[in-house]
Amino acid sequence: MQNILVIGLGKVGSLVATLLHKKFTVKGLDKKKPATTLPFEIIEGDVTDAAFLQQTLANFDAVVSCMPYNLNLPIANVAYQLGIHYFDLTEDVPTTTAIREMATTHRGVMAPQCGLAPGLIGIVGADLTKRFSKLRDIELRVGALPRYPNGLMGYSFTWSPAGVINEYINDAEVIHNGQQKMVTSLDGVELINIEGQEFEAFSTSGGLGTMCETYLGQVDTLNYKTIRYPGHAKLMKFLLYELILKEKRELLEEILTQAKPPVQEDVVYVYAVVEGWKGNELAREEFYRAYHPVQIDGQHWRAISWTTAASVAAVVEMVANGTLPQQGFIKQEDIEFQAFLQTSNGQFFS
Repeated sequence: MQNILVIGLGKVGSLVATLLHKKFTVKGLDKKKPATTLPFEIIEGDVTDAAFLQQTLANFDAVVSCMPYNLNLPIANVAYQLGIHYFDLTEDVPTTTAIREMATTHRGVMAPQCGLAPGLIGIVGADLTKRFSKLRDIELRVGALPRYPNGLMGYSFTWSPAGVINEYINDAEVIHNGQQKMVTSLDGVELINIEGQEFEAFSTSGGLGTMCETYLGQVDTLNYKTIRYPGHAKLMKFLLYELILKEKRELLEEILTQAKPPVQEDVVYVYAVVEGWKGNELAREEFYRAYHPVQIDGQHWRAISWTTAASVAAVVEMVANGTLPQQGFIKQEDIEFQAFLQTSNGQFFS
């Protein structure tokens, strides 16, 4: 794997391509060239043009889609037809299910869900489970937030508004009382105190990836929740269900994008807790990190951008160097955390 195409050169995709460019021959694809200068060649084109997409992807060994969740499946289909490796950042469950079906007969790797949640949080959670002889609970939490919030919502859309809305609307998969279930997103609100700052966390869809399937029968509880400043879930419920904007996603996306533009100073919280037994002793293991913006090649990158970009770039590296399988579907929880950290992009998290 040497020639890689990165599709979508937005807040995350431009950095994904920049990071991969240091080790691979990379080109970027977008509808129009970004305003900023990037260190790799850019192809201009429309990914909804099936013939153009087929012709373009035929020149590459792998493709990384950094597009909104609803545009990933056509790209994955072309990658499948051409037999090239496929990676994306999606949290959308139906998209992942369709990609997983393709992976059963694919000549290369199909690795969706390579962002933060699903993605890094699953890798971290699975690593904690290996310290136990018997498991009881796995609770995973991630929040991408403005460092200095204002307004009642306490939020800014540094991530795809379409993706955020999608994970707020779709039901979330959990294991509760040992049974695999679906629960309503934006429910299950709990309070979390991180270093003296109070937050809320609530269920959202897709964050566990394939973990419910992997750990069913091994745990009493498995869930993923998104971290936000207090009051956020209540306001989003008002917009989605009382004003019924869940039926007008494009309008809601436009409203939120205009009202809550990205901030430069953000923070990403990653928090995982696993409980179980080590021999006869009940124990608890935790992982907590707060990630802030960094400078890469002299450019400022938001925390949400670099954590997401470095996550998928590290997985690409692991496929390229043979640490991960060269064919089929890759579950995030099957990725060794220490091997992940040893890649050039995983080292950002050390």
